[in-house]
Amino acid sequence: MFFLRYIFTATTVAAFFASAQAAEPAARQYSEIQSTGTSQAIGRTVEVDVDLSGISGLAEAERAGRIEVLYRMAFNNIAEGWSWQPLADPAVDDYYRFKFLPLQSVWEERGEYRNEDKIGDPQETKVSWRYDYFLAFANLYDFYPRVVDDDAGFSADLPATLAGHVGLRAKARLIEPVLSESTTYWKAIHARPVDFTLKKRYLVGQLEEVDFVDLSNGRVLCAIHRGEHHCSSR
Repeated sequence: MFFLRYIFTATTVAAFFASAQAAEPAARQYSEIQSTGTSQAIGRTVEVDVDLSGISGLAEAERAGRIEVLYRMAFNNIAEGWSWQPLADPAVDDYYRFKFLPLQSVWEERGEYRNEDKIGDPQETKVSWRYDYFLAFANLYDFYPRVVDDDAGFSADLPATLAGHVGLRAKARLIEPVLSESTTYWKAIHARPVDFTLKKRYLVGQLEEVDFVDLSNGRVLCAIHRGEHHCSSR
């Protein structure tokens, strides 16, 4: 089936996150677990809203008063060292074991300083940090068979009246190491006077459920459990 890609705007997603029915922000959950200790969080079930404002948005195809909504997972691979399986046989396994669902991005401006990267041309250099939060899980194929298909992912059959108003929520049971973090730093240059630090932060768990939700009220429209990759709602 041909899917038209639909990307939710950041404004739409932010409005959903702000609603009473939204899951607790990933950054807050990560911080709480970090402060109380990961050992106490093992086995806990977390509920997180998927950030649909980036490339990995929902695709929607309308037909006969219904919409087929698809969230593609084919390229949502975690390229961190702890996800590598360098000896994997590509015919039966993935090089990157862990998959991800994007959850939230938080920007933090940390001031600026005077810098002379180009001799004789001093300039103000900003210091910016960004925290990207993800749900990391290795059991994607508990939900559908491993297939070579760019359209592999989670899908739902929904009323066409919901077009443009569908969100995605996930539930996972936390497993060791519970949290993971990586840091990448880009030093400012004259053409780009910004010291930029990117921190990728992961809640590590076993995926239990994926819900399609109504962005207007947070209501669960239908749920996908293990052994399924599709659901529907009337």
